[in-house]
Amino acid sequence: MDKPTTTVLIDVSHTLEDGMITYKGLPAPIICDYLSREASRALYAAGTEFQIGKIEMVANTGTYVDSPFHRFADGKDLAALDLAALADLDCVVVRAAGRAVRAIARDIFEGLELRGKAVLIHTSWDRHWRTDQYFEGHPFLTADAAEFLVNTGAALIGIDSYNIDDTADGRRPVHTALLGAEIPIVEHLCGLERLPDRGSRFFAVPVKVKGFGTFPVRAFAILE
Repeated sequence: MDKPTTTVLIDVSHTLEDGMITYKGLPAPIICDYLSREASRALYAAGTEFQIGKIEMVANTGTYVDSPFHRFADGKDLAALDLAALADLDCVVVRAAGRAVRAIARDIFEGLELRGKAVLIHTSWDRHWRTDQYFEGHPFLTADAAEFLVNTGAALIGIDSYNIDDTADGRRPVHTALLGAEIPIVEHLCGLERLPDRGSRFFAVPVKVKGFGTFPVRAFAILE
């Protein structure tokens, strides 16, 4: 008799917190009560209370997914993204931690089977999360790496860094290439060292918002 399969879920997203800065220059989220438990007691029967929360934030907060609309006015927004582009994707983790150079070029991806895969780039930059270091000197992909990922048919690209592009380059060639090819990008991942190089399934599904190009996700992987 076959042994039952054990499924492990691994969370690779940051927790959203009040006052947390994700991207330098963008405001932190404000997370508070709209209706507190104390105030709700006047609305319900004795012993019954509820809390209704309120959050004010920019879309680029925490771990988030970029859809084509983030870069292109006529691109697919969050509501138009197919679930198949965001969920239950065969995952390849590419190790790029501890490198002497910040730029991650195409050679790190050559020889890998990437077609239809979620390609997650593990740089270990998430160790600087919630520090000033996180905003300076982060690892990023080169334009030729992005074109290579497009040409090899990758389904989704994720990174545990501050930005998948070099923020000093105002052209944003990686966002332009990937989103132009309708390949979603997940930024600010964390904990990728806990995933195997192969064999997991990746999920990064945002709220289905029309007219938005970016939104936080609860990114996770399934291992069996």
